[in-house]
Amino acid sequence: MNRAALLSLYKSTLTRVGGWRFLKKRAVKRALIVLAALILLPWICLFIAAAFTDLPTALSSKEPPDVSLVVRDRSGVVLREYRAKDGMRARYVPLSDMGDLVPRAMIAAEDLRFRYHFGVDPIAMTRAAGQGVLHGRLVSGASTLTQQLARTVVARPRTVGGKLREMAIAIRIEASLSKDQILEQYLNRVTFGPGVRGFETASRFYFDKPSKDLSLSEAAALAGMPRGPSLYDPRKGTTRLLQRRNTVLERMRSAGLATDEEVERALAEPLAIAPRGGGLGAPHLTLALTSGKLPDLGENRAHIADLTLTIDRGLQRQIELSARQVVSDLKTKKAGTAAVIVIENSTGQILAYLGSHNFEDEQAQGQNDGVFALRQPGSTLKPFIYGLAMERLGYTAGTLIPDVETHFNSGETDFAPNNYDGRFHGAVLLREALANSYNVPAVRTAAALGPERVLPQLQALGFSTLTKPPSEYGVAIALGDGETRLIDLANAYATLARGGVYIPVRAVKSATLAGGEPWVAPRYTPQTVIDPAVAVVLTDILSDDRARAAAFGRQSVLDLPFPVAAKTGTSKGFRDNLTVGYTREVTVAVWVGNFDGSSMEGVSGVTGAGPLFHAAVTAAQALYPRASSAPLRDQLLKNGDLPIVETAEICPLSGALAGPNCPHHRTEIFPTAHSFEHHAPTCKMHTVVQLDRRTGLKAGRSCPSQFVEKRVVERFPPELTSWASSVRRPVAPADYSPLCPAAPGEDDESSGSTLRITYPPNDAVFVLDPHAAGRQSIVFRAAANSNAQVRFVVDGQVFQPRPGELSVEWPLVIGDHTAHVETADQSSESIHFKVGNN
Repeated sequence: MNRAALLSLYKSTLTRVGGWRFLKKRAVKRALIVLAALILLPWICLFIAAAFTDLPTALSSKEPPDVSLVVRDRSGVVLREYRAKDGMRARYVPLSDMGDLVPRAMIAAEDLRFRYHFGVDPIAMTRAAGQGVLHGRLVSGASTLTQQLARTVVARPRTVGGKLREMAIAIRIEASLSKDQILEQYLNRVTFGPGVRGFETASRFYFDKPSKDLSLSEAAALAGMPRGPSLYDPRKGTTRLLQRRNTVLERMRSAGLATDEEVERALAEPLAIAPRGGGLGAPHLTLALTSGKLPDLGENRAHIADLTLTIDRGLQRQIELSARQVVSDLKTKKAGTAAVIVIENSTGQILAYLGSHNFEDEQAQGQNDGVFALRQPGSTLKPFIYGLAMERLGYTAGTLIPDVETHFNSGETDFAPNNYDGRFHGAVLLREALANSYNVPAVRTAAALGPERVLPQLQALGFSTLTKPPSEYGVAIALGDGETRLIDLANAYATLARGGVYIPVRAVKSATLAGGEPWVAPRYTPQTVIDPAVAVVLTDILSDDRARAAAFGRQSVLDLPFPVAAKTGTSKGFRDNLTVGYTREVTVAVWVGNFDGSSMEGVSGVTGAGPLFHAAVTAAQALYPRASSAPLRDQLLKNGDLPIVETAEICPLSGALAGPNCPHHRTEIFPTAHSFEHHAPTCKMHTVVQLDRRTGLKAGRSCPSQFVEKRVVERFPPELTSWASSVRRPVAPADYSPLCPAAPGEDDESSGSTLRITYPPNDAVFVLDPHAAGRQSIVFRAAANSNAQVRFVVDGQVFQPRPGELSVEWPLVIGDHTAHVETADQSSESIHFKVGNN
């Protein structure tokens, strides 16, 4: 082949080869474009999907996530944790409050490139894909912290589509939140163990300390748990968790997130898992706070994560055990449960709060709260009635209040109170009337004040449930005819212990909101609602063992080894037993009864609630080992103040200043403002009369001296004469001796004597009480000459008093009745009365 042909062939070959190469280059270019499109298109679609995806509500809301409530006693000991609505233990803490170790450990454990990716980590995805192809199985995950957060706040199906949606949400989260915000949300929302949500929760649950106080070893251990919350649960053993911790520590070392020295020290540190707590704590008190019954937490009550109560855990437990024992002892008396509250007087803080003897006792309705239940207070309101009378009416501890059968107009019926012991005690001073809880003197005092003055005073003391008009309560308010709460009753007595100063009760020592903010305690202004001197006098009466001995004896449950002022109460039909009392340091209120309102059998305040009060106040007072043993009234008198009370010698019968004829004297205290010793009258109840020795009757002035005897006798006001005669008091004879008659013009007390029935009044109406135990009766009383032997005639039937007496008991019988009194030669006018059903 010639040279020209070869050159032509060469050129032709070069042309074909160049074209092929050109074509090959074009194909490669096209392939690369297609490949790039295949790689980029999903990401572009992902970013477009992210742009149209809303930020999850859980992350866009300003409200913190639902958290559990940790309840502690005043010393910080965990009493109980109430889980969040999803059943998890959970709390929310800002990232800034977790310290420096927690973020470093978490990033090392789950996402080393967290600070650099856009929510999805392509490098991690490529690595995971390559390892999967190489090993034929999934070796490592590629999910970022942000993706884990996305699937935590938005549930997704375990499908390719669900995974893509998770990635889109993660990109949307990264576009909306800063890296620190994302990390904070992750640390507070991801599960760190069975039933444990959030790093702070895990820190306190497993190590009993806040996350900021964790060591590097502990932080690394917890940071490794989201990979397998159940697998690494230290409650099942720490072997796996230690291996996982070591892996996290080595990742921190290699990433420069911890020094070699820090890692080595952490690797050598054992894991000390905190013991599991237990016990119900104070469930009634916690519910009272979170429900708003107790106003301490205000509008924040639904957002509290950590709550430190004012109660003392040891005292709470002692009272729980005592309550269960007392209720068990009273089962035969049909007493089903008990409630107790203990208040520290100086602060108003609740030291113990027992809503029922057993929260878990469904039969006894144990989840009801007896501290807030509306119950009749019985006689426990009496001190405040008498206190008001001291302030408004000038009453003193020595005021004479007749304890005789007395009728009060109560609407359409006649109200005649009886005493618990079924007897009347005649001439009674206020001290004995209050100390022995006599009913008639209390009602007489309420009547003298008027319900329109009594009710506002009780409301000022905190009895906010007494909301009816005064006329609806009437004078029976003195006997507890109204519904009050045990917590209000306790704080009213604590007001006495403070010398008349009222402050609201407090149950919260400190609290933390779900977002980490501290709770701010509400402020209050103390108010003086009882005159301080009156509070001292009432305290002296309520702590007087001698004064209450007539009703309670000298060895009752109210006798304690330290000074205590106490009062009992029993509601109508034995439905409620109460004992309330205080020392200088604490006030204790106890209720025993049944939540269904059923009656107990013959249980009084001193026999029902009294034993539990004794146990509770003894336990509470033990918290104050340096408490004074001085009389309680002296403890209330502040050193250096002007004297607010004074003492005077009085006659124990009349209550007036003791006179020369009084056979007995007693020292009594009075508010200084009364200036009792300088302005009070001298006793005139004891007087000297001249008697004829031969007849025992009064001797006229003309009686020879050899037949005259001077004797100290008692003169009573008209409403007490019948009582005095019936109990054979040494009263002056009504008549003059026929051997020594009165001289003309000499006073003759018998001249105006008229035979009549003094009780019951004409047209009286009596109502039988269906809940009263035993026979119900009234006592007929008459006015007559002292030497006349009388007899009562009721519906034609004769009832004969004992010789020398002017009264007789008559059992109530339903129906209309007629009665009169008569002597051998005289008959009174008839009276009419009625007895009906309630």
